[in-house]
Amino acid sequence: MPDPILLLQSDGDIARLTLNDPGRANVLSSAMMAALIEALNKLGADPAVRVIVLGASGRIFCAGHDLAELRASNDEAIHAALFAQCSTLMLAIRACHKPVIARVQGAAVAAGCQLVASCDLAYAADIARFAVSGIDLGLFCSTPGVALSRTVGRKDALEMLLTARFVSAEEAAAMGLINRAVPAGELDAAVDLAARAIADKAPDAVALGKAAFHRQIELDLKDAYEVASAAMVENLGFESAKAGIDAFLKP
Repeated sequence: MPDPILLLQSDGDIARLTLNDPGRANVLSSAMMAALIEALNKLGADPAVRVIVLGASGRIFCAGHDLAELRASNDEAIHAALFAQCSTLMLAIRACHKPVIARVQGAAVAAGCQLVASCDLAYAADIARFAVSGIDLGLFCSTPGVALSRTVGRKDALEMLLTARFVSAEEAAAMGLINRAVPAGELDAAVDLAARAIADKAPDAVALGKAAFHRQIELDLKDAYEVASAAMVENLGFESAKAGIDAFLKP
């Protein structure tokens, strides 16, 4: 039996998903996207899981869409279905109640870069590189541009999209595409430190906070404060918040 293209490892309250198609640079084939969507939905509903780490095996994190799959047909309906599936995947990361952390050990290109940008947090080895280079093939990375433009500044996003240039992990951190670039040997420690810090927090507050954060950030200032205020009111009703505040106030 061939190895599964997506691996799942449970590490207590931290779940680890690993793209496992290194021979094809962990491309987002239809099968890979389907496996990721199913796993994210399942883990998001699992009360035992508090954080999800998304990594990859091999030298490359993810090379983007499976170009052979895209060129296997000229049927626009088939192409539309593949990009709809990709959008469903990115939205599943956003909708997941658990924070999703990208562990980027190598290059993340096109929809692979989109995958990193869609995660809540991202840490990369200092040897990793990032690009949305479809324009080199005559195919502007419009869908990766959605996540990219909501993560970095517009001019940084457009420069990457229009020139196809690769940016280093250090530059990606400065842009805000990733949280931090670290030596490759320290990548697991950096990811685990963040994952454990989140896993130790009240899960109901984390879930509410993630949803409220992503909702408010797309709104104008007045509406954003209304969403955030409603979330604070709801959060104050949680038993975890009551207990935490009471313990803090206790003489």
